Amino acid sequence: MDLSNLRPADGAKHGDRFRKGRGRGSGNGKTAGYGTKGQKARSGAPRPGFEGGQMPLYRRIPKRGFTNYNTKDIVGINVSALDVFDDGAEVSVDTLMEQGIVKNPRDGVKILGKGELTKKLTVKANAFSAGAKEKIEALGGKAEVI
Repeated sequence: MDLSNLRPADGAKHGDRFRKGRGRGSGNGKTAGYGTKGQKARSGAPRPGFEGGQMPLYRRIPKRGFTNYNTKDIVGINVSALDVFDDGAEVSVDTLMEQGIVKNPRDGVKILGKGELTKKLTVKANAFSAGAKEKIEALGGKAEVI
């Protein structure tokens, strides 16, 4: 037995649909897991992060910078990674995922120009760098934006 084999004892964890406060026989009755008395045992207990009137941590720490919510998370793939495909193959985001080159395409896939390409391919991606497009088309392939 080691740390990777540890798991809770049978019956120690309740399922998602467990109903609290349905009598002592249910295993979580009477106080329904809230302990005895005190502010947290009563309805209207303070919100998460409330520190009893003290200035809460999320307001004490300085805020810096700016987060743009409209940015796209684009995955970059170099041209050299496309060499695993057969000559004349059609490469899309789905085929990149099947080959394991891209795990999660997020908001899109961009083909970048680093490395060498030796095969004629039809590549369909969300974006291409100028160098990547040049290398793909130099071998007679196509770079199609989807």
